[in-house]
Amino acid sequence: MKLAVLFSGGKDSNYALYWALNQGFEVKYLVSVIPERDDSYMFHKPCIEHVRMQAKAIGIPLIQENVSGVKEKEVRELEDILASLHVDGIVSGAVASEYQKTRIDSICEKLGLKSYAPLWGVNQEKVLEDIINAGFEVIIVGIAAEGLSEKWLGRKINHESLQELKKISEKHGIHLAGEGGEYETYVTNGPTFKKKIIIKETEKKMNTPNTGTLKIKKAELT
Repeated sequence: MKLAVLFSGGKDSNYALYWALNQGFEVKYLVSVIPERDDSYMFHKPCIEHVRMQAKAIGIPLIQENVSGVKEKEVRELEDILASLHVDGIVSGAVASEYQKTRIDSICEKLGLKSYAPLWGVNQEKVLEDIINAGFEVIIVGIAAEGLSEKWLGRKINHESLQELKKISEKHGIHLAGEGGEYETYVTNGPTFKKKIIIKETEKKMNTPNTGTLKIKKAELT
């Protein structure tokens, strides 16, 4: 079966790709969608401009398209993008967002495609542990929640930081896996990568004490 993976560059879509390959599926494309608005309901934005480097490191063709980022309109735009692909199904990294999953499922139903969401409904802590244990190197590139601060930007998600995130989640009620946009991630290496991304230069931009982004200014493949 030939599939396309909705690919933001974050931990969940990278793990969903890993799952698809381990199932023996042929992944023809990574599909990266760039929203014009920062408050897109559907799509991840921090570091999206560096997805092309990830695709090169992984070795799967990338289809990257701009969308408006306007609620519902961006869903129709995604449908147009997926309609042009000659695949049998779509893989997404949805964990708990009913909004995202129902819309992806609806698009697939219209287009006659299978919809796969291997992380859907899985315990949040298990999702993160599986990603860490699989060998993915994940950094936080965006924060937007009580309990998170500038020190989290650029930090790796590993067993130590997972324990800290659990405490923050328990205290402030944030989604442990960041599914509500509490934090965004970027993957620099993992079992699907043929080359590793080395980040050379970054810049932090804080909007409030609990919201900000990490801009990758310089990176290279090794």
